[in-house]
Amino acid sequence: MTESLIALAAMLVLVFARVPVAFAMALVGFIGLGLLRNWNSAYAMAGSVIYESGFQYLLSVLPLFILMGNFVTKSRMSRELYAAAHALLGHRRGGLAMSTVLACGGFGAICGSSLATAATMAKVAYPEMRRLGYSEELATGSIAAGGTLGILIPPSIIMVVYCLLTEQSIGKMFAAGVLPGIVAICCYLLAVNWVVRRDPKAGPKGERSTWPQIRQALARVWAVLALIAMLMGGIYGGVFTPAEAAGIGAFLGFLFALFRKSLTWAGFVEVVVESAKTTGMIFMVMIGALMLANFINFTSLPQDLLEAVEHFQLNPLVVIVIICLIYIVLGCVLESMSMILLTVPVFYPLVQALGFDLIWFGIIVVTVTEISFITPPFGMNVFVLRGVLPNVSTPTIFRGVMPFVVSDFFRIAILIAFPAISLYLPSFVR
Repeated sequence: MTESLIALAAMLVLVFARVPVAFAMALVGFIGLGLLRNWNSAYAMAGSVIYESGFQYLLSVLPLFILMGNFVTKSRMSRELYAAAHALLGHRRGGLAMSTVLACGGFGAICGSSLATAATMAKVAYPEMRRLGYSEELATGSIAAGGTLGILIPPSIIMVVYCLLTEQSIGKMFAAGVLPGIVAICCYLLAVNWVVRRDPKAGPKGERSTWPQIRQALARVWAVLALIAMLMGGIYGGVFTPAEAAGIGAFLGFLFALFRKSLTWAGFVEVVVESAKTTGMIFMVMIGALMLANFINFTSLPQDLLEAVEHFQLNPLVVIVIICLIYIVLGCVLESMSMILLTVPVFYPLVQALGFDLIWFGIIVVTVTEISFITPPFGMNVFVLRGVLPNVSTPTIFRGVMPFVVSDFFRIAILIAFPAISLYLPSFVR
């Protein structure tokens, strides 16, 4: 265990020295295995990890889902989703903030990225909320918190990576995210309601939409909702595999943007290049994390952790709570993908040995990762909003997200106490 802890400390030192996370993990894993075993083993491990990462069929899911999300984002569907949610809830106190949370949930389902969801919805929702007199805290807090839904509501890139690391079914993982996603939205709506009850001026009521206006707003989003339903229904029903669903989704996303006349040749090139950059970044981080994980597994850290749990006779739920706290702390210094790739290979053998379902644990991991996006001092969504909204100070945004952070801790407690919320729908997936 000592070697593993030294390796993790060395990796964090390199990260703080501004070495890219992917290279920091790869360097520590390569040198660690070379020193602990021999350099021939280190070279062989590096070669096999790079080769297997590049030629693994299931990894084709990642670039295709990323491409689908970028195509739909290019079609400016975020505005229609926000308008539909606004038509339903805009007349309530805090209704625009609630609409933002719902729109983030819908947009996250097609985008799969928390940072992209937060950045996009900031441009759409923030000006409207400020125009109607919403406080900066509630406006930015609802956007930053709603953006985290991008990695929980399927299809989710992080869920795919988790399944690849733990050899779980992607279809079951996507199904497991549906009900927790609904719970997350409900908790955020309650957080908005709590804020406006304490300070009614923070979220004044808007005008009530008429039924024709509601129908018109919903009619504009039926296509993207049908796309999500078709992909998820096809995966859950066994009609096609997740990789096939990703390919179909990318093609339909292209047609969707084309028919909406929002895709020029320059826009097409931009989408493809951006998708390639994102995919390359994910693959580099994955290769580095797998090299570090191979070294850590060679030091038998997972087995040492299990023996420590048995020695101290810890309750299995206490172990889960400790793991959640570790994720929250790591979220202060690592971005979500790096954190998942670094920690899951270490923790999942321990969790499996304690008798927990790995699909359920995946939902817990994704949920805690969501929390790290908005917790101080390094909440990534907060700094994305700071970049998009330069006139809003960072302390203001952090004050705005705190009610949502409280609701997140309440939500994680619910998911830990009631595993059936995560495991009910996967039981129907073949």
